Amino acid sequence: MSVLRNITRTWRKPTVVIRELFAHGQREDRAVAYLMAACLLIFIAQWPRLARKSAGFELSEGAQAPEFTQLVAYEFMAWLMIWPLFFYIIAGVTHLIAKLFGGKGTHYGARLALFWALLATSPVLLLHGLTAGFIGPGAQTNLVGVIWLIGFGVIWLMSLLTMERADAD
Repeated sequence: MSVLRNITRTWRKPTVVIRELFAHGQREDRAVAYLMAACLLIFIAQWPRLARKSAGFELSEGAQAPEFTQLVAYEFMAWLMIWPLFFYIIAGVTHLIAKLFGGKGTHYGARLALFWALLATSPVLLLHGLTAGFIGPGAQTNLVGVIWLIGFGVIWLMSLLTMERADAD
């Protein structure tokens, strides 16, 4: 099934989708592709906010607006080089915590759960970026951020719990 269809299905049935993804076998290349695609989409989602910032919106008195290319370069470095490493660490730590509570899954399952949750919720982050860029900071941007946070948290938790029970079944 296509990635876009799986993203849509994940919002309704995250445990079914993560089981299907896990059933393809331990494919680290696929997990890394999910992570890098998610990080790329999150990086792109930052562009409207960065454009707003470089245009001089919300600057303090006397401050000079930074260049757009400089801001994009920093975000690129962060989202495509640093955050992926951090997500690997988060997946490993959550797997070890799950082991303490009786989890029987694998490190791969924990990585797949986190990386897929990031990719599945990235469309909401794209909306958040547009909201931050066009409207700026405020209730609307915060609302979209909260929707993403809840969606990501629920999908990741349900996927992780499913993966930690995967070898037990």
